[in-house]
Amino acid sequence: MKNRSLISICDVTKEEILQVLKRAEEMKKRAPKDLLKGKILASCFYEPSTRTRLSFEAAMLRLGGDVIGFSESLNISAKKGESLHDTMKTIGGYADLIVLRHPMEGSARAASESTNKPVINAGDGANQHPTQTLLDLFSIKECQGKLKNLNIAFVGDLKYGRTVHSLCTACAHFDMRLFFVSPELLSLPEEIAHLLKKQGVKFSFHRSMEEVIGKVDILYMTRLQRERLEDYEKLKDAYVLKEEMLKKVKPNLKIFHPLPRVNEIEISIDSHPMAYYFQQAENGLYVRMAILSLILGGT
Repeated sequence: MKNRSLISICDVTKEEILQVLKRAEEMKKRAPKDLLKGKILASCFYEPSTRTRLSFEAAMLRLGGDVIGFSESLNISAKKGESLHDTMKTIGGYADLIVLRHPMEGSARAASESTNKPVINAGDGANQHPTQTLLDLFSIKECQGKLKNLNIAFVGDLKYGRTVHSLCTACAHFDMRLFFVSPELLSLPEEIAHLLKKQGVKFSFHRSMEEVIGKVDILYMTRLQRERLEDYEKLKDAYVLKEEMLKKVKPNLKIFHPLPRVNEIEISIDSHPMAYYFQQAENGLYVRMAILSLILGGT
């Protein structure tokens, strides 16, 4: 993975995924402090972010590197009309690696073609979020002890949810059985379903959590995205996980959520032993340390 961009989870082999997970496990146990000393990460976020931006920046700092960048496009020359190409080409001259979040689908790929420095896609519209997938897989392996032959239910916004698009694609490597629970308006895009069929993944569509919650090992909740959804008010309460719903589930069930949460998981579940979403968020630090070290060449 040295000096390579990370644009889509489809660009990463099963062996490379396992390499990242192994390195992340090492980083969680003990991270070398000066591994990336002298390296600079450009953190370029055109859209709001808490966990992704801060965990990338913390990962770089913990490995001894430095961080430059911005957290909203109002502070840079994009406000003056500068193209993404010109911005990325310029920033590539200042940094060793660029982490980019942008509202336009395909923006990360375009950015990687604008510079000779590696670009990591931190979310391009409703398209892909590959590093979230890697931290999700790390967290699944951590709490289940394995990746193969698990049942996963994805609940909520499956149309615009880039975390779902990336993760369900990667699940094909590990013979997972997938259940997609959503309103018809927010169903999984046809092109993703077609890809899963091509990969031989077993999956089904459902309208109710109750149909699947007793069958799964991972319940992956997502928020309805107000910023991308016209009918938000009508649909916002469509899927709310309540504590009483956990009475007849598998004992090894763990609840995931890429966060931020709005109202789709009752607050009382936070202290439930099946809740794993805050551990999942913390694991983003170790996985992103692993990714940075592999791309920038630290050993």
